Amino acid sequence: MSLHEDAVLVLKGYEGQPELRDLYLEHLAAHPDGVYKPCTAGHVTGSALVIDPARGRVLLTLHKKLGMWLQMGGHCEPGDDTLEAVALREASEESGIASGLSLLPGGPVRLDRHAIPAPCHWHLDVQYAALAPAGAEAEISEESLDLRWFPYEEVAAVADTSVVRLLEATLARLGG
Repeated sequence: MSLHEDAVLVLKGYEGQPELRDLYLEHLAAHPDGVYKPCTAGHVTGSALVIDPARGRVLLTLHKKLGMWLQMGGHCEPGDDTLEAVALREASEESGIASGLSLLPGGPVRLDRHAIPAPCHWHLDVQYAALAPAGAEAEISEESLDLRWFPYEEVAAVADTSVVRLLEATLARLGG
């Protein structure tokens, strides 16, 4: 199965945000290359909010290009087989947590479509949550200006609404 086919299956199985989900599916139907960065009409990305429920905190990265505190995430690459693999790879690379991250069961937590500078126009982000292992040590990557754990209650003060909504949806899935 190709990454494109996996993305279609994942999105068809995602029950939230029906209008946005349908927009993603329409994009993929119109663009066989719609999961990769060269697709200038927009492309699917995968991200993961790294969360430590035992300590009530999330790990955010200060994005080098955007100067914003965000969840870990990025572009699909040719070697990626699934959207889950994209999200987990990006979470591991950007957090520096080399092993032990696991995606929260149940598939994507949210979708977030946001404009980006030309030549491309849109990121169609499929957002997951990744559980950090006990004692996880984060290490800043070259893609970040900073990397920091934030208590849940501080996220709204440092991050944009997309990250706040992702945290809220993650906590709801965790039952808290």
